[in-house]
Amino acid sequence: MTESDTAPATPPRRRRRKEARPGEIIDAGLAEFAENGFAATRLEDVAKRAGIAKGTIYRYFASKEDLFEAALSARLTPFFDDVSGMVDSFPGSSENLVRAALPRIYKALFEDGLHVLMRIIITEGGRFPAIAELYHRRVISRGQAVLAALVRRGVERGEFRRSALTDLPIVIVAPAVMTIVWKMTFDRFDPVETERFLAAHVDMVLGGLLERQDGGTQAPG
Repeated sequence: MTESDTAPATPPRRRRRKEARPGEIIDAGLAEFAENGFAATRLEDVAKRAGIAKGTIYRYFASKEDLFEAALSARLTPFFDDVSGMVDSFPGSSENLVRAALPRIYKALFEDGLHVLMRIIITEGGRFPAIAELYHRRVISRGQAVLAALVRRGVERGEFRRSALTDLPIVIVAPAVMTIVWKMTFDRFDPVETERFLAAHVDMVLGGLLERQDGGTQAPG
């Protein structure tokens, strides 16, 4: 028996490259979306950035919209799985859950690049209702479900008071959207560190959610 007979089988280089190619195209697409926005991004530029022929993209993605959807799925599915798992299994108080969850949201937005996708929706969603509908279906709806589970946990445990905020929990992430808008528009004139936005965000949300120490509650209107 020769050494070649006992060596572990490995996928040919071409096959490994082919299996990695969708992820490479998604990364190149995100870079183009970040630089040019949705409207101005061209698949030929995505292909050039990925080091492939334009026709290769169509083996994996039928259109620019399909590439955008794939980028949403690739970046957001792990994030939502992570936060959903945290809400389901967090061992501490609901206050500490908020203190743990909001930094993860900011990390996903500003370190992992999700702000690029949200920025496209903010600036171009009105011109491209199809991608706005896609974002709502794939992102907003799941985000609403996660936030609803978070506030339900706190209310059921007597840690959060029922209020207009628990009735519309999507508002919990509104300061993060404000942070994105600030970074897009005003940061060059009045820079504010992301950590300061996060600290203010945590204070604001907990101020609206926590049961009052004096025992009083605020019933929803």
